[in-house]
Amino acid sequence: MDNKIIIVIVGVLLLIVAGAVLAMGTSSPKYEKMNLTPNGTSIDVPINQTEFCGDYEGVKLWYWDDGILVSYNNHEGDGVIKLIGLSYNAINEIIESGDMQNVDGFKCYVVDAGDLELNLSDIVKVHYDGKFYCIPLSNGTSQDNIIICCKDQSKALDMARSVQYKNVYPDNIDLDEVMSTVENITDG
Repeated sequence: MDNKIIIVIVGVLLLIVAGAVLAMGTSSPKYEKMNLTPNGTSIDVPINQTEFCGDYEGVKLWYWDDGILVSYNNHEGDGVIKLIGLSYNAINEIIESGDMQNVDGFKCYVVDAGDLELNLSDIVKVHYDGKFYCIPLSNGTSQDNIIICCKDQSKALDMARSVQYKNVYPDNIDLDEVMSTVENITDG
């Protein structure tokens, strides 16, 4: 009878440990791949949470419960390139005014969510409080420029690591180097 009790206790402990391991495995954020440029540059975003806000003069915006994603591509629309660059650069200037941290090779800026909201208030109708971790990225081959801002630094880093640049514009394609790696916009 003592062996049966020991077997039951060990079985219950194994179930508890298995449940804890399963719970820890499901608590990490889940992502889905999203194309920023059709058949081109992609990024992993929070699954079933990311909402597209729209394309405003070439600047594309997405948001989810604790973050935003801003992108634009220099190849998309010749007539508004200067306006696009100014809008994107205005957001980037706010981000770069925050405290810079070098985390896993990425320049990550800590900014107040309220400061960022003031710049996007006419476009993005969301309200965030607290600190945001923002990572600006760019790529010279594909001309894709990305800003990831999130309350969760590890989520922002996961997203930045997932970026795969791919040039889909034929006039600038170098067939030997179509794919490129992530590069901080502030490098160089």
